[in-house]
Amino acid sequence: MPDVSVLDPTANPAGAATPAAGKPRLPRLIIIIGAALLVVGLGAAFLLTHVFGHAGAGHARSAAAHVPSGPPHYLALDPSFVVNFQANQIVRFLQVSVEVMSHDPKALKLLQQNDPVVRNDLLILFGNQKYATLATPAGKEQLRADALGAIRKVFARTGGDPKKIEAVYFTSFVMQ
Repeated sequence: MPDVSVLDPTANPAGAATPAAGKPRLPRLIIIIGAALLVVGLGAAFLLTHVFGHAGAGHARSAAAHVPSGPPHYLALDPSFVVNFQANQIVRFLQVSVEVMSHDPKALKLLQQNDPVVRNDLLILFGNQKYATLATPAGKEQLRADALGAIRKVFARTGGDPKKIEAVYFTSFVMQ
């Protein structure tokens, strides 16, 4: 049989097929890009499930552990708090009625047993406020958060779990 390479000048002497000169290599490029995207996607999936997945699962478990059981209970700190404070050389008065919320009635009982300490700390907190700050909604919300923190500190000092005191609400708020 005669040698084909001698008869065909376009034949590759090594016997391998060569792509035509004008034919693009697009299918090979698409395969490479697809493989790269697949590797990146698998890496992202691994990262989300193994690295962030455990933190998210722990957060979900901790959130489930703190789900309150039963209805909320409220303790009114009566009588209302009345304090004076200065605003631009003028003596101002603040009257606040406060209620504490917890889903644990035992926590509110312990808080009620320590009412003088709670009232003392809240009176000091309320008396140290600025009129201009309390005149804004954000100032009132900050005072409410500060009051919750003060009550939780007293509760922790008396042997209670501060997380059981869940909220503080102002049921009356009058400034003069």
